[in-house]
Amino acid sequence: MAENDEEPKKSKGFLIKIILFVVGGFVLIGAGLGVGYMLFGAAQPDPSEQIEEIIERKMQEAEAAEQEALDNATAQRVSKDTPEVENFVTIYYEFPGTFTSNLMGSRKMLQVGVGVSTQYDESIMEMVESHQLALRSVVLGVLSEFGEDDVQGIAGREKLATAMRDAMNAKLESLEDFGGVAEVHFTSFVLQ
Repeated sequence: MAENDEEPKKSKGFLIKIILFVVGGFVLIGAGLGVGYMLFGAAQPDPSEQIEEIIERKMQEAEAAEQEALDNATAQRVSKDTPEVENFVTIYYEFPGTFTSNLMGSRKMLQVGVGVSTQYDESIMEMVESHQLALRSVVLGVLSEFGEDDVQGIAGREKLATAMRDAMNAKLESLEDFGGVAEVHFTSFVLQ
């Protein structure tokens, strides 16, 4: 009989342990959910509302700064009369491709991209385009007359551009009785 009395006590203790573990688990889960809600779920502001508030504040600041700048600018600005100067429109034309030529007295080669400009009407550029073959020949001839030292630096490039302009105008005058090229521009300039 002693054995039978121990079994109900063991089963009661075992049942109480299970109930405590289940209740304790629920308590822990509830506490975790409560803490999580307090940290992450309680009254989080809507991001779109925050963005709208930031935008409104920035716009108000910008308007205030603009108004301040206007107040300061009107006090300091004095307009000047612009001189009446007759300006002419500059027209550009770029030769397709590049020009490559050996330099005089050197083993090096010069490769340039060339464009021209004028302040006359479109007829000058039409002449340049229609006589492109002859002008390309003129440009290559001028390039071959320059040495390596002649094209060094800005002064050398300007001297080369002036020689090209003069040669092109001379060729156009012989073909069309009028030159009209005002400037020669280098779109690329490679010395190899």
